[in-house]
Amino acid sequence: MSQDDKPSKSHGRLAIGASAQPRDLMTDRPDLAGAWTARVITLFPEAFPGVLGHSLTGRALDRGLWQLDPIDLRIFGEGRHRNVDDTPAGGGAGMVLRADIMGRALDFAARRGTASAENWPLIYLSPRGRRFDQSMARRLSKARGVTMVCGRFEGLDQRVIDHYGMEEVSLGDFVLTGGEIAAQAMLDATVRLLPDVLGNEASTEEESFSDGLLEHPQYTKPAEWKGHAIPPVLLSGHHGEIAKWRRQQSEAITRDRRPDLWDAYEARNTSDKPKKR
Repeated sequence: MSQDDKPSKSHGRLAIGASAQPRDLMTDRPDLAGAWTARVITLFPEAFPGVLGHSLTGRALDRGLWQLDPIDLRIFGEGRHRNVDDTPAGGGAGMVLRADIMGRALDFAARRGTASAENWPLIYLSPRGRRFDQSMARRLSKARGVTMVCGRFEGLDQRVIDHYGMEEVSLGDFVLTGGEIAAQAMLDATVRLLPDVLGNEASTEEESFSDGLLEHPQYTKPAEWKGHAIPPVLLSGHHGEIAKWRRQQSEAITRDRRPDLWDAYEARNTSDKPKKR
């Protein structure tokens, strides 16, 4: 098979190939009506869907439970080489994504149909943003979709962030070369919460962070492995005792590994208790 004969990538019942045309000029990419949509503005659209095209998220993409719309920032660039960045005002190392270029991409993404900031968040993936967590994933999953801007170089011109009221979000306290990996991680956490993606809502209710605690240990067959046995309570068939054991394990692990989560959990439980009169 030659390079030209390779099959195109699937992005939710839709085929995508390399193109220098903005998406509003393309006729082979109809939107899936009503599907939760992720628009990702990036210099590397070929990086998507990446891992999102596999396992549960990939099957959900094929079934049209959500759709992915990577938007190539480069096609909005200036000049022969489609430049998208320039040197920092005031001097300094590196390059900064230009306001006019990113503005064109954002306006283009909005023309493809978005809603209010509440129903369609606009996120700039930035190491200085609010840290992404399960509650944010839940919020995004309840929106109609999300537009994500993948940062590169030294970042994005602040005027774009201010003008569009972008929400800055970080995957964690570390620096990546760009926002693409962070975008895929956040989308994975969000898409799995969409209706019918997992197929078993109870599984999302018992996971880490769902109730503010880390998840309890999990075991399966064989009952004994290399001298290690499954805790007897899990084989007892006593559902009340099993639930109690799992709660105790979750609390102990959270207290030991994530004091920040434990303090928040305790504070929330204290505030929820009825006050004595």
